[in-house]
Amino acid sequence: MLKRLVLLALLATPFAPAVATAQSLTVELNKLEDVETGCQAFFLFQNGLADNLTGFEMSLAILTNDGIIDRLLTIDASPLPAQRTTLKLFEIPEIQCAAIGDILLHDIGACTPQNGEELDCFSFLELNSRANSALVK
Repeated sequence: MLKRLVLLALLATPFAPAVATAQSLTVELNKLEDVETGCQAFFLFQNGLADNLTGFEMSLAILTNDGIIDRLLTIDASPLPAQRTTLKLFEIPEIQCAAIGDILLHDIGACTPQNGEELDCFSFLELNSRANSALVK
């Protein structure tokens, strides 16, 4: 009787197909390279979202090797096409790359999908670094 009730309960339960809801946005500090006016940062942005990001701004705190905040730098990486990896270069002026310790993601000023409302990118943002300096939250 118990088996029959369990079976009836299972049959009465609506089944929905599994839907992948994984959203991801990966920012990688790929390398730092000295240039005449400072340090050139090479970033790779992998947008694993279903939508293009028409707005994506990051506020970065540049820390020295001693952990002292040297400056805040805001970078605008948009647009970021959906399901693509994009290379963006940003200059960190008046500092040599060897003098940069960590780069801290201080804030995300914009994370706006095309034709959509602002997203909380912190919830699915992944940071990586292949450079000598770490990119951290």
